[in-house]
Amino acid sequence: MKLVVLTGAGISAESGLRTFRGHDGLWENEPIEAVATPEGYYRDKKRVRDFYNGLRKGLPQYEPNAAHVALAKLGDQLGDDFLLVTQNVDDLHERAGSKRVLHMHGELNQLRCEKHENHVFPFTGEEDETTRCPLCGASTRPHIVWFGEIPLYMDSIENALNHCEHFVYIGTSSVVYPAAGFKRIAHAHGAHVTCLNLEVDSDDSFTDTFVEGKASDIVPVWCQNFNTF
Repeated sequence: MKLVVLTGAGISAESGLRTFRGHDGLWENEPIEAVATPEGYYRDKKRVRDFYNGLRKGLPQYEPNAAHVALAKLGDQLGDDFLLVTQNVDDLHERAGSKRVLHMHGELNQLRCEKHENHVFPFTGEEDETTRCPLCGASTRPHIVWFGEIPLYMDSIENALNHCEHFVYIGTSSVVYPAAGFKRIAHAHGAHVTCLNLEVDSDDSFTDTFVEGKASDIVPVWCQNFNTF
């Protein structure tokens, strides 16, 4: 694996999507414990479904930005030597053309079976109490990793980090685990670690290169020069 990329909320924010934790973030309208925990879901399923229905319905109005497009083009060039891991639950990477994407926190445009967690299927409508899993007929839930749940694809991600030559994290502070541990794993196995972010912590001992700026400005430049590294 030549390159593993991790993207966070910052890259989608430049397309207009509100982040969860930032100023005017989504958590200011709905408390975390109400719509982003298993306990909140089983306490009030309608409230949780309505919250994610609203996010899902709004997705088409946002477009991929230059950073999404640049990563998709780089992915096409590198093929199997490229893996894109995202903390985002939107579909902007896919709409930009990225093919090898792992959504570690799930996806808005998918639902998951309540009975069988491996029953996951595409969904772009409005989920309610009548929505059923097409594989077994059980009730469904948003395919979102809530607080207290284990992120998805962790084994595949760790394996890629163990064998990559370069790891870059974009639009994320990389201080919240488990994603915060990715740079440590990659660095420990000899990868060159790069941070592309609006704000950087140049004292981070696990990061070799820092580039500060808007993702839509700095990511295309970085991608164009990647093959010279």
